[in-house]
Amino acid sequence: MPLQSSLSGRGSDPKKPVDTQSDGKTFEELRHECLLKGVLFEDQDFPAEDSSLYYSQSVPVNIEWKRPKEICENPKFIVGGADRTDICQGQLGDCWLLAAIASLTLKKDAMARVVPPNQDFDNRYAGIFHFQFWNHNQWLDVVVDDRLPAVRNKLIMVHSASNDEFWSALLEKAYAKLHGSYESLKGGSTMEAMEDFTGGVGEVYETKKSPDNLFHIMKKAMDRGSMMGCSIDITSSAESEAKTSTGLVKGHAYSITGLEEVAVRGQKVQLIRIRNPWGQVEWNGPWSDSSREWGYVSAADKNRLLQNSDNGEFWMEFEDFKKNYDKAEICNMTPDSLTDDTKRHWEVNMLEGNWIRGSTAGGCRNFIDTFWTNPQFKLELEDADDDDDVCSVMIALMQKNRRKLRKEGMDLETIGFAVYEAPDDQDQAGKDFFRYHPSKARSRTYVNMREISERFTLPPGKYLLVPTTFQPHHEADFIIRIFSEKKAGALEMGSNVDADLPDPPMPSEPDEETDEEKGLRRLFEALAGDDEAISVRELKEMLDGVLSRRKEIKFDGLSLSTCHSIINLMDVDNTGQLEFQEFKVFWEKMKKWIMLFLSFDTDRSGKMSSYELRIALKAAGMQLNNKLLQLIGLRFADENYDIDFDDYLTCIVRLENMFRVFQAMDQRKSGRVKMNIMQFLMLSMNV
Repeated sequence: MPLQSSLSGRGSDPKKPVDTQSDGKTFEELRHECLLKGVLFEDQDFPAEDSSLYYSQSVPVNIEWKRPKEICENPKFIVGGADRTDICQGQLGDCWLLAAIASLTLKKDAMARVVPPNQDFDNRYAGIFHFQFWNHNQWLDVVVDDRLPAVRNKLIMVHSASNDEFWSALLEKAYAKLHGSYESLKGGSTMEAMEDFTGGVGEVYETKKSPDNLFHIMKKAMDRGSMMGCSIDITSSAESEAKTSTGLVKGHAYSITGLEEVAVRGQKVQLIRIRNPWGQVEWNGPWSDSSREWGYVSAADKNRLLQNSDNGEFWMEFEDFKKNYDKAEICNMTPDSLTDDTKRHWEVNMLEGNWIRGSTAGGCRNFIDTFWTNPQFKLELEDADDDDDVCSVMIALMQKNRRKLRKEGMDLETIGFAVYEAPDDQDQAGKDFFRYHPSKARSRTYVNMREISERFTLPPGKYLLVPTTFQPHHEADFIIRIFSEKKAGALEMGSNVDADLPDPPMPSEPDEETDEEKGLRRLFEALAGDDEAISVRELKEMLDGVLSRRKEIKFDGLSLSTCHSIINLMDVDNTGQLEFQEFKVFWEKMKKWIMLFLSFDTDRSGKMSSYELRIALKAAGMQLNNKLLQLIGLRFADENYDIDFDDYLTCIVRLENMFRVFQAMDQRKSGRVKMNIMQFLMLSMNV
């Protein structure tokens, strides 16, 4: 049976923007309210306070929040059209964002989406503006008031080269609001903002290891409306934003704004135009603004290409670009290959998941004992590309909300993924599968970027995609986008909630009891007294006594909570106590559960790894999906991701009890039950 496509978003239409204000009101509703009341909008979701600026330090100077009309007499939203030269960096280290904004101004359609038209300081002005950003497969509409941080009447963050233009400052404020604060924007990859401005998918080229036709790849990207940036690597923090003798800045994000070929003495020379977001500090080598090379080109080319102003933008020969820069980032509107001339229509699947310590945060293939517990996704490529016998696939793995979580001490995880041929008729591949089967494709490296992407060609077939953090036990949420030329199926493995619990055997008659059962009966009767039944406390006393004699089980005694769960499971006549016949049925179960636990407690420490819980429960006849395993792992695993015997027993008893409840509700009465996941989750809150 073919897999179903899982193109999805958080809403019925990922292209329709979602309003993000906490009160649920739209930009138009908020502006209308302010106009009716004759007041200027004040954003309670992102107040004009220090907390909106910094989360890890106090504000270093005396900052005032000022509206544009308090800064100049006649403010404008945009003066003469938004241009890449409008943007100047402020005190924040967000050159990566500014480089992306500069690239955005070159793509008018994308610019009109991010910066909606009909906003200004004259018609229907109410101190409120709005911007739209792509966020995890959904467009968001973010509103802000126009109070901007200033010192001595000068904006201290992003600002325009023109003192009366404010679109770039307000755009930065909206982006800071999306991520929780201005400080959250310190340091980043130009690609990140490019994707948030377009919903596109990024690729990174290392210039020193690039293909021979990199210029043509980038030229085609520019012609197709792709956004591009570049940077120079640093080897230590001391090199960050250090200026080289040629006028370039290390560890600094630049935007690429043009690629051209010019004729020089009968030879074609490849040139690239680059912009420094600072609005100054430029390359001073060949083809810089005042270099002699411009004397060798035609007057028409010189007038068309050269601007003699110190605006931070400059030309350089492409070979010099590759020698001086280390990375080129390209954000494609669609993943059309930039290495051939065929423009394709791409099918998209979007999947979501989590790495949760103790259950699904298994780490990379180096950690084989836990690698298999990572979320797994099956990808079915049925049809080869047109005029080919292979399937073109691009896989992009993105971790979610890490910039916003910085104030909680979390930063980007180091992530990657691997692709395997999928085993037949198997829900979640186990440890041995990955031990003996090599990957068919994988990310080139593990890297601490928000998103990594790779392009592959694979034969038609079924594949298993495993996204991971590099180290195990590291938590993050993620989305995966899978682009394919032909429609592909994609779904998460391990998503079934299922149980196969046969009815327990009838207990033996008293005259047929084994020696073990006779010994248990004597202990039971001594505790039970005249009512011939034991209470929760008496059950605890009995089990603690019996289990303490088994040297292979290390534990400090069962909890009353565990014993309550046992009685709930086995008390068929609802007396709140157990009779001996009920206890005998439970003991048969208990012996199987003990053997199961011991098979995972290999070092006889009295604990088993929470990552092995999926296998243990399956052996006991219960299959849970990743969400439930994550919930149980968080509830029962200790700081070392281990589960002791008492918690293991509590878990397995409660789960069987819940499955039995659903089995009783199931009209089929077949002994095998599948259920509504939300119902199960509601019951699992007691886990």
